Parts: sequence; structure tokens; C-alpha cells
Amino acid sequence: MIRKTCAALALAAALPAAHAAFPDRPITLIVPFPAGGPTDIVGRVAAAKAGEILGQQIVVENRTGASGTIGMTATARAKPDGYTVGLATVSTHGTAPHLFPNLAYDPVKDFTPISNLVTSPNILSVNPNFPAKTLAEFVTHVRANPGKDGYANAGAGGVNDLGMIWFLQIIGGKMNSISYRGSAPALTDTVGGVVPVIFDNFPSSLPYVKSNHLKPLAITGTARNPRLPDVPTFAEQGYKDYDVTAWYGVVGPANMPADVRDKLADAFARAVRDPATAAKMEETGAFPLGNTPAQFGEQISTERDRWKTVIERAQIKLQ
Repeated sequence: MIRKTCAALALAAALPAAHAAFPDRPITLIVPFPAGGPTDIVGRVAAAKAGEILGQQIVVENRTGASGTIGMTATARAKPDGYTVGLATVSTHGTAPHLFPNLAYDPVKDFTPISNLVTSPNILSVNPNFPAKTLAEFVTHVRANPGKDGYANAGAGGVNDLGMIWFLQIIGGKMNSISYRGSAPALTDTVGGVVPVIFDNFPSSLPYVKSNHLKPLAITGTARNPRLPDVPTFAEQGYKDYDVTAWYGVVGPANMPADVRDKLADAFARAVRDPATAAKMEETGAFPLGNTPAQFGEQISTERDRWKTVIERAQIKLQ
């Protein structure tokens, strides 16, 4: 009788642990880019609020290298229990699969989409001394002067480099790609007139546009940006199918339980829509989205297919 009672008590004690509500311990959010950059800022701001909503801390872990693919590989290989997730970007899930021939993950098969948190536009700008003052004039100039001018970008094979390559494919133009180690030196040389054109992230270009050190010609996205309301989009200037927009979304390893996925998706979506959190995001040029797992999954597939065409046509491969 004593043995049966002890066994029953042991089983009862084990049941709460086996059926503990998710989450019952801290969650790790792998950010695949360095601390202090836009991806890291988005991850930390969203994680802080989502952790409050979930009642558990979300710890940001920076695992950098190889254009974000090291961190995403770690995410894909983690246990699919919801306690390790990663912050995916258009670089890690749109372009990298076609740039790196030996990539260790598939952007669709090896992940569970959770929620795309925010989006951030890109902007095409020129040095004020550049002869073209509008996008139409820019297109005319580039077509008439193939290979004469260069454009600055934050790194060969990066989204900004590929975004410009794609636009040149669309207009049938040719320019020289001048790559830098990040946006800061690329912007410095464009402002200084060393390179006349730059296609860059909105947040890093904004101060130079505001101070009239750069002349903006067009911005990506479906609508004009409220922080630069006088700058027209590419779409309204005739390029409706062209959109190179940065995004930052949470993904987990493949085969996560649906209830865990949905709880994380709800928490992160609510986090970025929180007024205080949204205001912090908008300060960096990022704008809240917080969509559903299904919607985010469709976005990842679309980005993968879009960049496959651009990269194959340009015949680009990175090691």
C-alpha cells in the first residue's frame, strides 16, 4: 500500500512538469548579425515586449558571420520546442540560398515561420552634383551612358547591391558596382562625390537626405514614407513590380508544434503593435507588421523565388 501511494505521488509530481504551459523558462532569440545594427535593434526591442507578454525573458544571442547564415543554421538545427528561435531577414532567406552553393539550410523546408515583425524601405539617392534629378532622368542617363557611372553599396552580394542590379536589369542599364564594408563608408563616399549614386537602407540614408547632402530619387514600398513624404515610390513612377524592402521576422526550426508557434506569433505581433514599441521601431526607420505564420511563410517563398531569378540572371555566386 505504501509503495502504491509513493508511486502515485511520484506520478502526480511529474505531471505538472510534463504538461507545463509554454513557456516555462527563458527563450533564446538568435540574431544572425552584429550587436548595434538594425537587425539587432529590431530583435532586442521586439524581444523585450514579447517577453513581457509571454511572462518569460527572451534572451538575444548574436551569432554572426557569413551574411547571417551561421545564425540561421543554428536556428534550423535547434530543438523545435519554441525555446530557440531566430530573426530572419531577406538576406538569410531570400538571397543567401542562391548566393552560397553549400548553404546548410533550405529557407522554406528547414524553418517554421512565426511572424514577420517589421519592414524597412530602401532608397535610391544621388550626389547633388549628379546630372539626373528625378528617377526618369536617372533612367535616361544610365541608358545613354552604359558603364560610365558607379553606385555604392554596403557589400557585394548584399540586398542593396542585388536591389540595384535588379533595377538595372529592369531598365536595361549598366553601372559599376562599388562595394564597401557597410553603409557608413558607402554613404561617406557618395556624399563626397567619389561615387555618384547609392542604393541604401532608409534609416542610414535618412540623415543625409534630410541635410540635403543626398538627393533622393525614389523609395521602395507600396506607399510614400511619412518621414520623407515628398519622395515618390518606385511604384508610382512606373515600376510597380519592383520592391526591395528589408524585413525582419521570427522563425523557428521546422516541425514546431502549432500551439507553440501560434503563441509566439501572437506575442511578437502584439509586441510590435504596442504603441511604445512601434515608436521605437519607427525611430530606426522600421515599421510594424506582425503578420501570421501563414502570411510570413508566403512572403519567404516569394522572396526566395524573386531573388533566384535576379541572381541567376546576374550569374553571381559567393563562397
